[in-house]
This record gives sequence, structure tokens and C-alpha cells, in this order.
Amino acid sequence: MQHDYPILEFDPDLEALIDPRRIIKAIDIPDRCVVCFFQDVIADLGRAGRLQQIACQRSEIGEHPVYVLELHGQPLAVFHPGVGAPLAAALLEEVIALGGRTFIACGGAGSLDKRVSLGYPVIPHAAIRDEGTSYHYLPPGREVTASPAGVGALKHVLEAHGLPYLVAKTWTTDGFYRETPTRIRARRAEGCLTVEMEAAAFFAVAQFRGVTFAQLLYGGDDLSGQTWDSRDWTGQASTREKLFWLAAEACLRL
Repeated sequence: MQHDYPILEFDPDLEALIDPRRIIKAIDIPDRCVVCFFQDVIADLGRAGRLQQIACQRSEIGEHPVYVLELHGQPLAVFHPGVGAPLAAALLEEVIALGGRTFIACGGAGSLDKRVSLGYPVIPHAAIRDEGTSYHYLPPGREVTASPAGVGALKHVLEAHGLPYLVAKTWTTDGFYRETPTRIRARRAEGCLTVEMEAAAFFAVAQFRGVTFAQLLYGGDDLSGQTWDSRDWTGQASTREKLFWLAAEACLRL
């Protein structure tokens, strides 16, 4: 098993000493879940009385609630996955252990291409594995794919609403302060239109655990030019809310 680079020493053993299936008790949770990166949207839903908390995971940064939302008479679980691949993967693991089986995530991403304007929807069909977490779930490889059924559900919903979108690869990185011009050009040449910090880990966990996972991103800050432009991407309240409801609708289709 020993390799010059420890990150490449994949172990396929399904049993880990700390196994979420053994330490977390399954509950009566909807099997369809929306993974929402937008804390502002979750807070607004809470204030409107739309959410009921059914579980709460914990880490050193605090509590990570899991909620139920009723949409069109059907229940959906909703939770925030934190930021960064390690935490997002761990919280996904825990919700899978609780009983979640189908996941649609909604979040923002840096734009590597001018076609991805502020707020423009992108569905990643695959992620470049430039982070560390996915290598603990799958053998070493350059890419990992989203669940085709999830990608299809997102495409159907966006088309039903008459919304333009792009399907492309995304670049998942652990080091957002190391998105250098050379690396950006290389990822763009591979077909990546966006950069974010979690998709590769999400897709890898989903494949390892045998669950469905896809993600809907919107164009956030711009890394496609000579200088970085934040474009006030976190302040796009209406875009973020719309993305959440599109993700929820796609989740109901699965």
C-alpha cells in the first residue's frame, strides 16, 4: 500500500474505526435532501416557519442542524454542509447515516469563463479532483462524475422554467488563495467553467456510499480575466433563493 505520496494510498476497506453508520442512529428522515450552501436562504425559511429541525450534528465550529421542508405536499430534508471538502464530506456522511439517499446541492462558484456571468446556472457533470478528500473514497484519478440521474433532473427543471444553463466540468480545489493564472488556464483547457471547494468530495462520497448526488452552481466571483472580480457574488439574494427552489424541485423529481 505504501506510496511515495500518501494521498494516493487508497484503501477500499468499507470498515473504518470511526464509522458514521455505527455512531449515528438512523431516524425518520426524508430520503431526498437539499444541500444548501446559502445560510441566508435557510435563515429566511426558518423565519417564515417553513423549516422543522429534526436532527443536529456538531463540530468544533458549532451546530449543524438538519431540517424538514414541505414542498408540494412532499417532505425534503435541508442542511448546510459547511465550507470546504473535508467538512462537507463529513456532514454528507452523517446525513446518509441518518437516512438520506438522494441529494441535490445548490451553491456558488468562481467563474473561469466569461460565459458564466454573475448568477448564470452551471450543472457540473464531473469535477477535477484537486482536493484531498475524494482520494479517501475512490482510487486515484483525475475526475469524478456526478450522478447522471441527478444531472438529468436538474436539466429537466431548468428547461421547464425556460432558463439557460451550461453543463460542464468544475474544478474542486482546497486552496482558493492558490488559484494562479497558470492553473486557471490549465483547468479551463480541461473543460472546467467553474471553481469551488466541495463538488469532487461530494461526488466521491456519493459513489462510495451508493447514493445519488448532483449539484447546481451559479456564477459567482470572476476569475476569467487578468484581475479577480468579486462581483458581490454573495449578495445575490434573489439568485440564491431561486437556485434553492430549483434544486428542491429537481430533488422531488428523483
